[in-house]
Amino acid sequence: MATTVHPGACPLDCPDTCVWQLTVTDGRPVALRGDQEHPFTRGVLCGKVNRYLDAVTGPDRLTTPLVRVGPKGVGPVSYRPASWDEAVRRVADGLRASIDVHGPESVLPYYFAGTMGLVQGWSMGPRLFAHLGASRLRTTICTAASRAALSSVYGGSVGFEPESVVEAKLVVLWGANLLSTNLHHWPFVRQAQQRGAHVVTIDPLRTDTAARSDAHVAPLPGTDAALALGLMRHIRDLGAVDRPWVAAHTVGWDRLQARLDEWPVERAAAECGLDVDVVRDLGERIATTRPTAIRIGLGLQRHAGAGQAVRAIAAIPLLTGDFRYPGGGALATTSGHHRIDADRVARPAGMPAPPARSINMSRLAAALTDEADPPVTALVVFDTNPVATVPDQNRLRRGLTRADLFTVVLEQRWTDTCDFADVVLPATMQPEHLDLHTSYGHHYATLNRPVLDPPGQALPNTEIFRRIAAALGLDHPRLRDSDEDLARQLLDGTGVDYDELTRRTYVRATGVAVGSAPYAEGGFPSHDGRARFHDPRLTGQGVDPLVGYTPPVEVGDAVLARRFPLALISPAGRFFLNSTFASLPWHRSRTGPPRIHLHPVDAAARGLTDGDPARVHNDRGEFLATVAVDDATRPGLAFTYKAYWARLSPGGSTVNAVTGVRDTDLGGGPTFHDTRVEVQAAPAGVIQPGQPGD
Repeated sequence: MATTVHPGACPLDCPDTCVWQLTVTDGRPVALRGDQEHPFTRGVLCGKVNRYLDAVTGPDRLTTPLVRVGPKGVGPVSYRPASWDEAVRRVADGLRASIDVHGPESVLPYYFAGTMGLVQGWSMGPRLFAHLGASRLRTTICTAASRAALSSVYGGSVGFEPESVVEAKLVVLWGANLLSTNLHHWPFVRQAQQRGAHVVTIDPLRTDTAARSDAHVAPLPGTDAALALGLMRHIRDLGAVDRPWVAAHTVGWDRLQARLDEWPVERAAAECGLDVDVVRDLGERIATTRPTAIRIGLGLQRHAGAGQAVRAIAAIPLLTGDFRYPGGGALATTSGHHRIDADRVARPAGMPAPPARSINMSRLAAALTDEADPPVTALVVFDTNPVATVPDQNRLRRGLTRADLFTVVLEQRWTDTCDFADVVLPATMQPEHLDLHTSYGHHYATLNRPVLDPPGQALPNTEIFRRIAAALGLDHPRLRDSDEDLARQLLDGTGVDYDELTRRTYVRATGVAVGSAPYAEGGFPSHDGRARFHDPRLTGQGVDPLVGYTPPVEVGDAVLARRFPLALISPAGRFFLNSTFASLPWHRSRTGPPRIHLHPVDAAARGLTDGDPARVHNDRGEFLATVAVDDATRPGLAFTYKAYWARLSPGGSTVNAVTGVRDTDLGGGPTFHDTRVEVQAAPAGVIQPGQPGD
């Protein structure tokens, strides 16, 4: 019996990018644990990934290409096995037919963070479609609002060094439920807390993280910018603005002062649904505590005013000069510190890539129905499951069932999206292919090498795209680059050496040192090194150039509230990671059935009790869920966890049946948390014990 241990990287959409150790016996994976030597993740895997081998070795892995022989939308019964030659030929024929009638822009590659790997996810696939002249995908569905806001204020997606938060005396976790979505940053925050730091969570819900914090502030969804403006006003009124630092390293302070005149604490508190003293006390803490670290999460980016919200929050430590100090400032993502430019590798120099329109991935339901001209008539989906993750689920399904739409899906197991494919191609998982990872939560790069044989005929994404390119008769040599070639190209000019990664697995990949204050003397990645309260570039985008407040659309609609009185948000759960694990028995058992969480006041007003079946609905659609009476929320606000699969849910729909296609003010992101619904009792028996989803 031969047993070996292999390092690798977790590929999933999480800021932590864990390094793991995979134990293999006689060619089979038998154990997975975290790498205890990694400086950030320190040997711990999250509750999701602890059971990752359930996904790798599961009996539901796709192992052969499949082609559709029956109607769309009914599942595996409509498909038969095919050889790779036949499947790839069908893909090439479908793409050619679309291009012949409507031109190359009728082809849309649709991908995201089913793997964060830069080789399998962000190089050969985008390279092929750019060379083909296909529509470009705007990858907006996660951090688009934050990226645009940080670019406006700081010049890039940068912030304080995350390990240095241990030096902070006040930690504000704003829209960040670390224990569910950024687990490995929590020990650093906890260390700061043990050293005397005061930890505050700002979140509409009393999350696990909020429960372990010293204070919890629960504003109405979508009002974060109003709270930030009120805090800045109070900081100014207390005389706590670091005026020398502001004068030396920012632009637009005089304009912002005038804006703050409009935002007394009383107005901010009323807009946020908070007690005035709560806002005043937090403002005083920030004003008097150095350093203060503000960790900006993803949840507050899911409403119409998300861009202005992130801008306003990012402005707070500029007023106080917290960037002077290690552990001080704000941080939403470390992405801007990493030097890898995946776009440069997707469209390499010397390789033709015709100009093409871009399509916002968050608007896929609209693009497949009435928004795209020319129409999208060929869709290639990889590293994502849009039927489970995209807004306006019912409209999306209508688009996917169009007779003139040719759809290809690269997948590891049968998902909701596979139901609508013409061709399904089996893809490898992380231990079966080579990949390269950076992180949006720390400063290390990691190499993942293949250590397992793929099941059946599964192939890496990169090899699938190489075969499609050959079948299309595309002969540019860059379409034949190996996975190692792609990894080396991604690292070129970054200061990270591929050969060193093969020896060490991970290396610190940025110039920001642990314990440093990288912007103590300014030097932000803007054109002049200054941060901006006022950004005139935004005027052309229809956005107020001055840091301000964009109210939520549906949540703030008093007329709509008469019909749909509950605001609805759909945060991440503890055991699903987007939709990746939502079909696996262990993960589903730990998560439980779809639930709609209601405050006791709202449940009583509807005659609902814990465990009742309920219908959650608005004009876009509905989904069924079990009532959970829960004072973790506030009156008027309901929540349900995202990422259930429709085909495994009661009624065949999920929360995205009620979310709408609407852009954030900056970046074109989705507005999942800017939704109104009503909840009413469902007929007894519509959710049966043991039904899929339980």
